[in-house]
Parts: sequence; structure tokens; C-alpha cells
Amino acid sequence: MTIDSENDLYHLKMIGRICAQTLKKMMKAVRPGLSTRELDEMGNEYLKSEGARSAPRLTYQFPGTTCLSVAPVIAHGIPNDVKLKAGDLLHIDVSAELDGYFADTGASVPVSSAGADVERLLNATRNALWQAIRAAKAGRQINVIGQAISAEARRRGYNTLRELTSHGVGHSLHDEPLDVVNYYNAADKRFLNDGLVLAIEPFLTSGRGWITEENDGWSLRTSDRAPAAQFEHTLVITKNEPIILTL
Repeated sequence: MTIDSENDLYHLKMIGRICAQTLKKMMKAVRPGLSTRELDEMGNEYLKSEGARSAPRLTYQFPGTTCLSVAPVIAHGIPNDVKLKAGDLLHIDVSAELDGYFADTGASVPVSSAGADVERLLNATRNALWQAIRAAKAGRQINVIGQAISAEARRRGYNTLRELTSHGVGHSLHDEPLDVVNYYNAADKRFLNDGLVLAIEPFLTSGRGWITEENDGWSLRTSDRAPAAQFEHTLVITKNEPIILTL
């Protein structure tokens, strides 16, 4: 989606704020002994209180309001009754719709505490997101996003999960442009235009960088079961600093 009015921006800011607040509330609630189903219900209640609807449920009939993935699952994890344990690494992905506008955000959260290796991975992934956000300016090629992410990953000693991508968002959960890869693709000659709405979400791993779908038909885990992390913001591209809708 490319915004073409202040009305578009107003509605995107509304749903961006709701997604950000939902993620914040869920992150604060994470603790040992809590099930991902209970955590998902917290997210569901807040979205409902704001009049918003779960984007994965609305778009794909996903069996949950939010995607809650416990490592080595990294994406599209289905909320269930298994209790979180100290030392787990949980990935929370919140996307929602309000008045025909969509936003998407996410974060990886250690349960109770994280070891030094996990903290390094989390910090590297956060930095990769911010490097990509700084690089994303109108007039530049789309591939500067993947270039920034992969450069930060290499600098920190990690790989990117090549099959999981950033993407357009706005009028739908996965809008044009699709397949904004998180590595440098010299063949991608598309350009970032002023007003383009993107969800940028780097996935970094200490492993080889490939994923496998679990038997439930939704959950995606690292093929080698190596730790991975993800952080995500929805933003509007401008010629200068982007407008971050889910900050």
C-alpha cells in the first residue's frame, strides 16, 4: 500500500498504536507457568476492547488471535496449553485490522531470563531491524533493506532466515510489495516510493538459516533447531526518516 491522504495516515497510526500496545501488554505478561493460549487470550481481549480484529484469523483463518512461537519454532506458532518455562525463547507476532487498515509488529522475548548467547542474538536482531529502518528511504532500491539486515547479521556472526521475508502491509496483511527478502538480492530492482507502507522483520539465527514446517501445518521452526530471533515494525517510507507506526 502507498498512502495518498492524511486519512490513510490517520487510520494506519490508529491500528499501529493498537498493535504496539497489544504487543507491549503481552510482553509484560510473559512468565513461567503461563500458557501461550492464556497469553493469546490477553491479546484478543485488548484487540476487542479497541474494536480491532486479528489479522491472521481474518485473513488466513489462523487458529489463534496472535502467533506465539516457542523456540525452535520461530513463526506462526499456534497458541496452546503448554506452560512456558524459564529459559524459553518466545516470539510474539501481533497483526490486526481496524476500519480496513492493517499493521504488523513483533518481538522475541526470553521467559524469566536469558543466557548471554540469547541476549547477543536478541541485540543483533534488534540492531538489524534499526539498520534496515534507517536505510529505507524513498528513491532507494528495496534491496537496501536486505542489504542492511544481512550486513548486520554477518557483522555479529549470525545468518538470516532466508525463507521468511519483510513485506508490504496496509490494505491487507500481506500487501504489495511482497517478498522483501532479508538478504541482499542484487536482482531486485524495485524502488521504495514515498508513502509506501512496509512491515520490516529481520529473522536472525545462529544456525544455517533454513526453516521447516511442523506437522500442524502452521508452525515454522529452524531446520537445525538452532535459536532464532525476530523483531518487526510497520512503517511509512518517506524521503527522510520513516514514520514508524508501531513504535
